[in-house]
Amino acid sequence: MTDTLTAPSGESAVLESVPRGFLAHDWQPAAGGRTFEVRNPATEEVIAAVADCSAQDALKALDAAAAAADQWALTSPRDRATVLHRITDALIEHRERLARIITLEIGKTITEARGEVDYAAAYFRWYAEEAVRPHARSTPSPDGKSHIVTVAEPVGPCLLITPWNVPLAMAARKAAAALAAGCTAVLKPAALTPLSSLILGELAREAGAPAGVLTVITSSDAAAVTTALLADPRLRKLSFTGSTPVGRLLLQQAGARVLRTSMELGGNAPFLVFDDADLDLAVREAMIAKMRLGGQSCVGANRFLVQEPIADAFAAALAERMAAIRVGSPDLEDTELGPLADHRAVDKVRHLVEDAVARGAVVIGKADIPDGPGHYAAPTVLDHVPSDAAIMHEEVFGPVAAIHRFSTEAEAIAVANNTEHGLASYLMTSHIDRARRVAARLQAGMVGINRGLVSEVAAPFGGIKQSGLGREGGPEGLHEYQQLKYLSLPGFNT
Repeated sequence: MTDTLTAPSGESAVLESVPRGFLAHDWQPAAGGRTFEVRNPATEEVIAAVADCSAQDALKALDAAAAAADQWALTSPRDRATVLHRITDALIEHRERLARIITLEIGKTITEARGEVDYAAAYFRWYAEEAVRPHARSTPSPDGKSHIVTVAEPVGPCLLITPWNVPLAMAARKAAAALAAGCTAVLKPAALTPLSSLILGELAREAGAPAGVLTVITSSDAAAVTTALLADPRLRKLSFTGSTPVGRLLLQQAGARVLRTSMELGGNAPFLVFDDADLDLAVREAMIAKMRLGGQSCVGANRFLVQEPIADAFAAALAERMAAIRVGSPDLEDTELGPLADHRAVDKVRHLVEDAVARGAVVIGKADIPDGPGHYAAPTVLDHVPSDAAIMHEEVFGPVAAIHRFSTEAEAIAVANNTEHGLASYLMTSHIDRARRVAARLQAGMVGINRGLVSEVAAPFGGIKQSGLGREGGPEGLHEYQQLKYLSLPGFNT
């Protein structure tokens, strides 16, 4: 097992630099030496075998997190910030290596993978700065007989469960906030993408995070390890990013022990284009909202609701852009779209397209995909998608843009809100009054107005309805890992 990050060059050397155990007090193999395989979705080849942790292993990681909890909570905000700044610097230093790992384990283009490393570093930088800005108040009571003081304290050891689509940045968004707040954390990455999180654990250790402050477990049996951890009374917080069905199950388990939870769950984002929108701007932002992460984003535009007078022009322009996307090997600099995560993702895209066409939708733009191995799906634009098509109600998580036409503003809002999800929405209009009016009525935690990107380290990221609870990012993200204590002191005049 590799314990340190040297300076590898080449694919094999980069992979060999990834720790293969799980991180508790130190790196160790899973019980019985069990491992599971990680495959490259672009080639379908095995690229690594990592520790396949059991419930027993997971509890060892929690042992380490619990043992370190009191001391880390008592560490000064400035000292915690110093560790986070060092992690930031390490991520920047290892940018190319991490980008190559992300590309290998999930098929993201190398250009977008580099952007993800930058995004991860930005979270550690942001929370290093937030760590030294405590949020509290001190005020006399209305009757003057007492003084009210509030203190924000770390909630305690946390379980951080991250998704496969943004493996490093989602780990950073959770871990940076938890560590800044004074919490220790057990990080459990998705089985499809464990490698970047293993490197993050090593970088944190080398940056001076004490043993147990950030532990990392990898497992092919997520249910077994999470059930064991959620049942342990030492765990005080769960942060999960993933599907709504899994989120519901985790909430039930967390409810048994009244755990603090943050849930960023599924989305079904509408992208509204009104007839007064700037067409070029609308198409450009639509491409960003749809194709970020290859369409595999919870905030990706799923339904394009376009007003009739502009619909033909918008559909034609979007189809031209989508059909021109260069699909291919993600490690090539000029590739614009790599493979999807696995064959299940490709099958889902195919099913949703076929269902929409069977119900009357028309394919008006489609890019070519490479022959041979790899989980590739063609960027596709569907026009005249009826409201009963499955793609109008299910998250496609792939490079398919479904256009549904509408007549009135009220109709657009009704269609946009006709979903159990409420993560993100987008709207394109040149009228500020309409932007404010529509944004106020859209049932979503985040609304992009004349832009297709809402993610920002300084902003609160999260949804409403069945898209989740709590927020990540911004100062609000720090509060998710803190509990408020109220101190009642004698009044100054008593």
